[in-house]
Amino acid sequence: MAPSYPTAYAPELVLKSPEFKILEEGVVPQRNPNQNIAAAYAPGAQLHLIEKPIPKAREGEVVLHVRATGICGSDCHFWKHGRIGDTMVVRDVCGAGHESSGEVYEVGPGVEGLKKGDRVAIEAGLPCGECEECRVGRYNACKDVVFFSTPPYHGLLTRYHAHPASWVHCLPDNISFEEGALLEPLAVALAGIERANLRLGDSLLICGAGPIGLVSLLAARAAGATPIIITDIAQSRLDFAKKLVPEVKTILVERGVKPEDVATQIKDAAGLSTGVHVALECTGVESSVQTAIYSSKFGGVVFVIGVGKDFQNLPLMHCSVNEIDLKFQYRYANQYPKAIRLVAGGLIDLKPLVTHRFTLENAVQAFETAVDPSSGAIKCQILDDTL
Repeated sequence: MAPSYPTAYAPELVLKSPEFKILEEGVVPQRNPNQNIAAAYAPGAQLHLIEKPIPKAREGEVVLHVRATGICGSDCHFWKHGRIGDTMVVRDVCGAGHESSGEVYEVGPGVEGLKKGDRVAIEAGLPCGECEECRVGRYNACKDVVFFSTPPYHGLLTRYHAHPASWVHCLPDNISFEEGALLEPLAVALAGIERANLRLGDSLLICGAGPIGLVSLLAARAAGATPIIITDIAQSRLDFAKKLVPEVKTILVERGVKPEDVATQIKDAAGLSTGVHVALECTGVESSVQTAIYSSKFGGVVFVIGVGKDFQNLPLMHCSVNEIDLKFQYRYANQYPKAIRLVAGGLIDLKPLVTHRFTLENAVQAFETAVDPSSGAIKCQILDDTL
């Protein structure tokens, strides 16, 4: 078990810390390696650039120069809506970002096996290491977790960040910083595939061709799923999925069509009148979850990865009489080493997913692009090479 990083250990990360200032709105700062800037969301659907002190490495820590950070749907959700669920609420300015990679800038006392300049992926969730969930290895369920970018903790979308050495993962030379940042969404997809018990030769439905759906597509192909069907309401995203995995079958979901009818299209495309073995639902949208259920065969698995509204109407009796297992996912655990092996070994190619790149100083523009459907963005990343 990795050393713990309890909430009490990180008081300076709490929102109400006075040790940051909001930079002037609408002004893109000059690139300055001595300035630790970050992107942060705030109440009222506001997004700011802020400046923070450059951290010093404490016992067991490394200070990282964050080189690449992807914008996740949850980052955008906190920005636009201020909350995910009942407890994660933006009450003040809070730094964004949890899909990151970087290089070691400073090594703290007691750290072994890492040196300045080492390239690493950053696992954003730091569990306590003491609770029952942590002891059995399901640390994603830790109630005392510090998860960077989830209020009240600042995120990784910053130039310099202090992190426990136990929770960074060294990158081999053939994985770039951009790919290193994409290991976080890949960890989400791998956790879903593992918990859904997807097996070689299983038929698979993926609902949603956003970043998580596309990463799940790449991982499912590597796992040997066939046939694979992917759905979305945007033809452009389905076209992107087809370029990633030419053999995937795509279904454009038209608004207003009943989930049962969409499910019929899916079964026809798969050539499976009884339905698919596994459905990975990556949108959280109620009608899409319903579609996944109606598309499943007797004894199938519907695995919900997407984040939707708190209460939904689902055909539970259909699940009952068809013995469909409805499962859910919360983040991930123990997936980074596997993700690194898959990418380094060439089984999963993440590079095409990054469609838009921005400097750290233009992070606000990156967020605006990420939420603009007309931009065609799949994954926006913020890159920093000031040193």
